[in-house]
Amino acid sequence: MGFPLLTYQDRSDNKLYRLQTPQSPLVRPSMYDYYDMDNYPIGTNAIVAVISYTGYDMEDAMIVNKASWERGFAHGSVYKSEFIDLSEKIKQGDSSLVFGIKPGDPRVLQKLDDDGLPFIGAKLQYGDPYYSYLNLNTGESFVMYYKSKENCVVDNIKVCSNDTGSGKFKCVCITMRVPRNPTIGDKFASRHGQKGILSRLWPVEDMPFTESGMVPDILFNPHGFPSRMTIGMLIESMAGKSAALHGLCHDATPFIFSEENSALEYFGEMLKAAGYNFYGTERLYSGISGLELEADIFIGVVYYQRLRHMVSDKFQVRTTGARDRVTNQPIGGRNVQGGIRFGEMERDALLAHGTSFLLHDRLFNCSDRSVAHVCVKCGSLLSPLLEKPPPSWSAMRNRKYNCTLCHRSDTIDTVSVPYVFRYFVAELAAMNIKVKLDVV
Repeated sequence: MGFPLLTYQDRSDNKLYRLQTPQSPLVRPSMYDYYDMDNYPIGTNAIVAVISYTGYDMEDAMIVNKASWERGFAHGSVYKSEFIDLSEKIKQGDSSLVFGIKPGDPRVLQKLDDDGLPFIGAKLQYGDPYYSYLNLNTGESFVMYYKSKENCVVDNIKVCSNDTGSGKFKCVCITMRVPRNPTIGDKFASRHGQKGILSRLWPVEDMPFTESGMVPDILFNPHGFPSRMTIGMLIESMAGKSAALHGLCHDATPFIFSEENSALEYFGEMLKAAGYNFYGTERLYSGISGLELEADIFIGVVYYQRLRHMVSDKFQVRTTGARDRVTNQPIGGRNVQGGIRFGEMERDALLAHGTSFLLHDRLFNCSDRSVAHVCVKCGSLLSPLLEKPPPSWSAMRNRKYNCTLCHRSDTIDTVSVPYVFRYFVAELAAMNIKVKLDVV
């Protein structure tokens, strides 16, 4: 997520990401300036402390300073465009549909303009009127409603024509702006492939701070370095720190340093000249107790990027919903409110936690639980069948299940089994394989 272009008002992309407050990197290669990439920045200079603090930074998670977030750190938007073509809604030989509203229509309630389109800058919520069109022949009006669960702002509306420019008012492009400020679960990364998930927005009063009172924007776990060997990020941290202190931008073109002229010594001397530690470390104080931390903490400026993988695009939840016609189990897919696949390893995890009742509830009650009739004597699931209905003159109204093999009704019992098991038994019976149940 960055600032990929300067012509947002003229674009009609299906989806476009934009960072609200991008910055120019303090450490960049010479080609960055050659191609004038400052017009298209891709991230923010963040003060990063390499420290294992509170345990919310384990396994590539990272803690972000809540005060930095409130100041606008990595805030962004998603632009979504939708083309609405009334000619697709028209029946054969009928071209009388145009955008507009019926005067006094109570469904619109001043939320749409006289042309049947939303006002630019209007906030749309789920169920709000989205656009309206009229049938000129019948005078009938149709109102379409906003179906997305995510609130948005109408950013731009373009009226489209055909190639010859003679098209009528039948096609529009509505561009919506969805605010996407960082939330827990969103993904960030440095320019060295050190990706991390925002796990907590930590209050600034509980964050560690330096002797000068500076609080880092990001807390990064030191366990992400040894196995990945991203030394470039450590050097960038020192370079960014020295660049901020001396008021300049460093050239980060590859291979300009060597064994004789090492980057560590070059940037270390610059830090030393500014009155800081040669190795880029500082003494930090605990934000919880106020005591000085025993270890020196590596802290500096790193250019961080916000990635397009956001939790609001990926979260999935289901209570009840559509089921598969054959197995009667919940269908899959986020867009159709489907269930999440629960495999063997997930089952093992729940059993290891001792939550067997929860496992039974998820995989049985909330999936495809069904009540089946089984014959206790012959153990068959398929043979018990419901009696034919009694004649209309009969006083008997309750119908019993009879076993077609044993010809008895007193041996029928009910059991709760997964519906897919009954389907499986029927499939085996089609292959001439009998399944016998022992009902205890």
